[in-house]
Amino acid sequence: MHDDRSIVEDRLHRVLRERVRPAVHSRPLPLEVRRWDAPGEPVPVAEGLAASYRPAAAGDRWGPAWGTTWFEVSGRVPREWAGRTVEAVLDLGFDRNLPGFQCEGLVYRPDGRAVKGLHPRNDWVRLGSPVTGGEEVLLYVEAAANPILTGQSPTRQGDRLTASSRPLYRLSRMDLAVFEEEVWELVQDLEVLGGLMVELSTGDARRYELLRAIERALDALDLSDVAATAPAARERLASVLASPAHRSAHRLSAVGHAHIDSAWLWPLRETVRKVARTSANVVSLMDDHPGFVFAMSQAQQLAWLKEHRPEVFAGVREKVSAGAFVPVGGMWVESDTNMVGGEAMARQFLYGKKFFLEEFGIETREVWLPDSFGYTAALPQLVKLSGSQWFLTQKISWSQTNKFPHHTFWWEGIDGTRVFTHFPPVDTYNSELSGAEVAHAARNYQEKGRGSRSLVPFGHGDGGGGPTREMLARAARLRDLEGSPTVRLEAPADFFEAAHAEYTQAPVWAGELYLELHRGTYTSQAKTKQGNRRSESLLREAELWAATAALRVPGYSYPYDELERIWKTVLLHQFHDILPGSSIAWVHREARETYARVGRELSEIIARAQAALAGDGPGTVVFNAAPHARGGVPAAGAAVAPGQVGEPVTAVQRTGGGYELGNGLLRVAVDRRGLVVSAHDLEADREAVAPGLAANLLQVHPDLPNHWDAWDIDEFYRHNTTDLVELDELTLAESSPERAVVLLRRSFGDSSVAQRLLLRRGAKRLEIDTEVDWQESEKILKAAFPLDVKAERSASETQFGHVFRPTHTNTTWEAAKFEICAHRWLHVEEPGWGAAVVNDSTYGHDVTRDVREDGGQTTTVRLSLLRAPRYPDPETDQGRHRLRYALVPGATIGDAVREGHWINLPEREVPGDRAVRPLVSVDDERVVVETVKLAEDRSGDVVVRLYESAGGRGGARLTTGFPLGGAVVTDLLERPIPDPAACRQEADGSIRLRLRPFQILTLRLSPAG
Repeated sequence: MHDDRSIVEDRLHRVLRERVRPAVHSRPLPLEVRRWDAPGEPVPVAEGLAASYRPAAAGDRWGPAWGTTWFEVSGRVPREWAGRTVEAVLDLGFDRNLPGFQCEGLVYRPDGRAVKGLHPRNDWVRLGSPVTGGEEVLLYVEAAANPILTGQSPTRQGDRLTASSRPLYRLSRMDLAVFEEEVWELVQDLEVLGGLMVELSTGDARRYELLRAIERALDALDLSDVAATAPAARERLASVLASPAHRSAHRLSAVGHAHIDSAWLWPLRETVRKVARTSANVVSLMDDHPGFVFAMSQAQQLAWLKEHRPEVFAGVREKVSAGAFVPVGGMWVESDTNMVGGEAMARQFLYGKKFFLEEFGIETREVWLPDSFGYTAALPQLVKLSGSQWFLTQKISWSQTNKFPHHTFWWEGIDGTRVFTHFPPVDTYNSELSGAEVAHAARNYQEKGRGSRSLVPFGHGDGGGGPTREMLARAARLRDLEGSPTVRLEAPADFFEAAHAEYTQAPVWAGELYLELHRGTYTSQAKTKQGNRRSESLLREAELWAATAALRVPGYSYPYDELERIWKTVLLHQFHDILPGSSIAWVHREARETYARVGRELSEIIARAQAALAGDGPGTVVFNAAPHARGGVPAAGAAVAPGQVGEPVTAVQRTGGGYELGNGLLRVAVDRRGLVVSAHDLEADREAVAPGLAANLLQVHPDLPNHWDAWDIDEFYRHNTTDLVELDELTLAESSPERAVVLLRRSFGDSSVAQRLLLRRGAKRLEIDTEVDWQESEKILKAAFPLDVKAERSASETQFGHVFRPTHTNTTWEAAKFEICAHRWLHVEEPGWGAAVVNDSTYGHDVTRDVREDGGQTTTVRLSLLRAPRYPDPETDQGRHRLRYALVPGATIGDAVREGHWINLPEREVPGDRAVRPLVSVDDERVVVETVKLAEDRSGDVVVRLYESAGGRGGARLTTGFPLGGAVVTDLLERPIPDPAACRQEADGSIRLRLRPFQILTLRLSPAG
């Protein structure tokens, strides 16, 4: 037999494209259209419905970028259509290939009830099935002119302040039409069978069976009268559609989903509307398709829906009760997990799960993070402590270098906690259930022979939209079809329970899930990252001092509502396209404004609490919010005018230029270029800086990645380096027994930098305060510290602990980690001596090692200070920045933990005369008190969260600064959990703690009545 596969396949594609799909809607009848262009930002629905409309028609241009136009469409169903299914086809000027990334609409009835959303793959509104004829039609469409920003080229359209005022879209079609159901069903038959056919092997007889059936169906079709002949064509496909799947076929659990980015190529306010459109679509689909299950994460988005579209939220609540609409994830947003602080990660679960419990009575069990850019090794323990059991993502499939070896596995965190984890092998969270996608899922699945099932999230996502009726039709046809995996519509929990039951001995992956891509997100949009870090630190202070004042000062009221509102604001901005710096200019402009407001509000809360605690007597009270004592001030306490400790600081000029600073602990040499050529640990008699090299060396590299400007740093950036060694100024700006400051200024390119190198009395660290006027484009600025230490690995702070990474590049797995994330500190050491670099707002780092001619090893630690990508924000990081970091020679990991807290939690001096005893204290520095707050239930109980920070088993005694009535161990939601080994109350009122390595322990302490 001759091979005519390509002829039949090409025939199928053309007939579908040019004849069958266009015949789904017949007898088009234009609707009458009127419009109202809303000035400025979106208006409430009632205002849009009551506006003064003017005539409009198909072909009219509408919508400057980010504008909103309301369309009124009206008409009458012809009487001769009685008994037929009628739909309104409302095409706003869509590009069919970009659902969620262009104009969108939400359809309303005249009474303000939302009907459904509109996007390129979902542009219809059902008016009757069947109609009686003569019905009046009156609908309103709130149309959003969101610009298309997917081109990955610099554009000013990403902020309404700089966007063009020209109309972006042309109204295409506003019609009444008859919905030809048999034609639509034929489209689904042909798409499913044609998609499956081309995925089958050319040696598989089933492929040819499908080919001939499709050919017979096309022969039966009269292309001049598709509607009349569609039933005959479908008959010729019935037998191949009825043939059941093989017993060994891969099993797919299909879960409706719409991964809606809370901000990305659109601002937060537009996400509010995207959630409403998608939710309205989903509820409408559920009415017509029993058995359809939809999973939605991100409590914030449902909170928006409740606030802004309560009638849609009511429909969602009804479907949740029916088990069709399934809340998942248990987090406030789908956050970044690399850079979010430990306590903030805990609050993501606290406020997320609390919302689902309070609104729906649902205890979410699966953590759902399909699109975040890598996953911290601290997460498994947090998942378990939140009361969750399972974890899902698929983003690791994006890794450039190494293919992850598992799809279902146990993920082990830094403390040893394991969580059952699944990566959908379909390799997308936006599946359309196409033949290519389901076939790929089956082929790609790496647990064959041990496991047999995987999950596929289907629906238009990123910009929202969700599943369509076409996707549900595909699912129905693929339920039991020869040559295909089987497909079942079911909830994520059903999948996880079945997958766990069949594969309890799944392999184990220990440590972080590092994404070998998007490494630039550790650095892009520095002010967003600074705002996050500062907000996290201020929240710690605000809760600590407010809780202390609530227990100590009569009449002081703990600001529960303020703190919860601020926490939720900070958690929202930890979304995985905001904190990583990968959103449009509008998003980051608003983030800067929001963080400034949050900073003011938290500072006011802190000031009120400290003033109440310090009293009004003469003198100065020094407050220390850090979890370690310093300068005579206890951890989480305050002292009245503590004395200075340590030798006085000296500063002398060096021969040949530069300065030498000393304080009895550290001797620092700054040469005539302003570079640190020596940092001598006097206690250990050990030099930190590698011979012949210089620390605090600023380096500039070209930074134009192959793809994804704001997201990526590609390894080849290292091929070209410019060392900044030319000076504009070098002076000794300050010299006293308490401190010495060397000031230096440099100019480079179109930018300039001023640095203050500071050595304090009693401090074994060199602080570097860097102010940069950054005007570069497509470059990256790094600060290098070449250290004379033979480090086999680095330790980087992560949430509630640290993660080790090799400094070598023996395999592609290590080589791919050429840029890594660290929180407040990064530490390197050899047996007996180490050094740390700490920072107040930097996350991106790299660590390399070289062997010198003298046989010694140089380990170079670099901080990634600033980037300058041009997409999606063409002005990323342009302007003035202040970045603070410090070198700590001779540091152990414990020293790094302490110094990292100190640089982020500076002391505060407040007028007053009362010392403040800490509410809680521990007698072992390895046990770090992360949080002190009052309980969420407003009972007055004190909640303390602490962790073992050294990575070893630890014991400590916790004492309270108030009479203790009782203590229980709780989960992250402050609910009691059994853990008798971790906590025992002693006769003297103290609490004896026993902790595993990196264990997080939350205690609920009840004051004695």
